[in-house]
Amino acid sequence: MELKNQVIIVTGGASGIGLHACQQLAAKGARLIVADFNIEGAEKAATDLVKAGTQAHAFKVDVAKAESVETMVDFAVEKFGTLNGIFNNAGIGLVKPFLDMEPASYHRVIDVDQHSVYYGMYYAARKMVALGAKGTFVNTASIYGSMASVGSFNYNAAKAAVIMMTRSGALELAQHGIRVVAVAPGFINTPILGNDAAMKDALGKQHLHGKLIEPEKVASVVAFLFTDAASAITGSTIPVEDGFQVFKNS
Repeated sequence: MELKNQVIIVTGGASGIGLHACQQLAAKGARLIVADFNIEGAEKAATDLVKAGTQAHAFKVDVAKAESVETMVDFAVEKFGTLNGIFNNAGIGLVKPFLDMEPASYHRVIDVDQHSVYYGMYYAARKMVALGAKGTFVNTASIYGSMASVGSFNYNAAKAAVIMMTRSGALELAQHGIRVVAVAPGFINTPILGNDAAMKDALGKQHLHGKLIEPEKVASVVAFLFTDAASAITGSTIPVEDGFQVFKNS
C-alpha cells in the first residue's frame, strides 16, 4: 500500500493505459478520480474500483479545454480534501500526410495531446501548492516525441513538447515537493489502434519481441513512478517500448 490515501487524477482513465493505471494505483492504496470524455466508461471504471475496495469517483473532462481541467482538479479536492498527483494520459492520434494536414487537424491533436498536459500540470500544481501538498505528475509522451514518423507531424510535435514540459516542470516545481516524469510508450494494444489485425501485427513486429505491448505493462511503470521508490526520478522520460528504438537503430 505504498500510495495509501494518496489522491491521484487519471485522465483517459476509462480505457487502455489509463484504466490499467487506475487499477494498479488502486492496488497500491491510492484514491482516484477516473477522468475521461467518455463518462459512461469512466463511471464503469470507478464503480468497479469501488467494488474492489477503492475510493474512486468518475468525472467527465474535455482535456482540450482549460476550464474543464480546472473544474476536474477542483472536483478532486472537493471529493477527497487534497490532491497528490495527476496522470496526464488522455490523447488522440489523427494520421495524415503533412501536405493533407489542414490546420484544424493539426490544432486538434496539439490541443488534446499537448495543451492538456500543460492544463493538468498547471491547475494541479497551483492547487497542490495552495494546499501544501506534495506529490507527482506523470505525463504520457511517446517514442515519437524523440523521433520522426510519416503521417504524424502533429502528434510528433505534441509529444516532443510533453517531454520538454516534463523537464521544465520538474525544474520549476521541485522546490514545492512535486516531481514531474513522463513515460514514452511504443505501440500499445489499446482501442486507439482499431481492429485492423494486419496493421496491428505490422506495428507489433517493430518491437524486439515482435508484438504489441499490453497496456498493463505501461501502467505498471506509471504506478511505480508515483511511489517513493521512484523519488530520485524527476524530469526524466522513461521509454516503455520493448526495444523499439534499439531495433530501429540496429
